[in-house]
Amino acid sequence: MAGDTKVTRIKAKDAPKGAASKRKQSTQSTQRTAEKPRRSNKGNPFAKMLRGIGGYFKGAWQELKQVRWPTRRATWELTLAVLLFTAFFTGIIVLLDLLFGYLFELIIN
Repeated sequence: MAGDTKVTRIKAKDAPKGAASKRKQSTQSTQRTAEKPRRSNKGNPFAKMLRGIGGYFKGAWQELKQVRWPTRRATWELTLAVLLFTAFFTGIIVLLDLLFGYLFELIIN
């Protein structure tokens, strides 16, 4: 029974010709209706700059609303983990420094 299964691999170029054109038409029609009439800023570069700055802050605010902020407890746990790892690796580096310093003193003397 397992040998009776037929697998057909479909590539992008195997798609019917009408499907691609229908998809292009549907996206073009939605783009036309979604576009707002644009204002002309050719004479006023200051207004264009202010609009750009406003767009930046609007986008930044939208991103900040999507952030999932950690709880107070999670923040403290992660802070403690960072401090412990820092202390651990600082200790390793100090011990290696002392070891290599001692070995170089033996080699020089």
